[in-house]
Amino acid sequence: MKHHLASCGSVVAVIMVAHLGSLSGAGGSILGKVRVTGLASNANVVVYIQQAPGVFKPPAKPVTMDQEKMQFNPPVLAVVLGTTVRFLNSDPTLHDVFSPDNERYNLPGWPQGQTKDYAFSECANFPCVYTQLCRLHPEMEAYIVVLQNPFFGVSKTDGSYQIDDVPPGHYVVGMWHPKLIAQSRGVTIEVGKPVVVDF
Repeated sequence: MKHHLASCGSVVAVIMVAHLGSLSGAGGSILGKVRVTGLASNANVVVYIQQAPGVFKPPAKPVTMDQEKMQFNPPVLAVVLGTTVRFLNSDPTLHDVFSPDNERYNLPGWPQGQTKDYAFSECANFPCVYTQLCRLHPEMEAYIVVLQNPFFGVSKTDGSYQIDDVPPGHYVVGMWHPKLIAQSRGVTIEVGKPVVVDF
């Protein structure tokens, strides 16, 4: 089930520092576009800082992954370690959620309008990727990507992404997609100098 090791497309990374004017706050930004060959869309590529100093608190409220029209939405969800994900069933049929990855879990079925929560509090080697499946509807599939820090973005349909409020420093930026081989590049963040990383 670990599809993230397969390569069905290709990406090339280009990094440059763009002098785009001042930023609000004391951090910098990483932004760019992901262009994928061999796949139908440039969406759902997770771009993230692999390691940042400090300990980061997860969001106080759960983050939602919906089951709607027989699909998981969003199909790729990136979260910081410790985040609780709330699985909502918006379909007029029973759904469940399970993952065969890492510590594995199984949330038995529940009806429309109800939710079940799972806290992603374990990760031995970032990123920890969990394939999301439904035993009742095997065609349904999604991914939750657990990261060490909150400095990440997920590409839109046009391939664009942005990561804001990154503290100044030297980092390694990685990318993840279930059908692409992961890549990483070193970057330096300075206040007022956004870094453009195009994959």
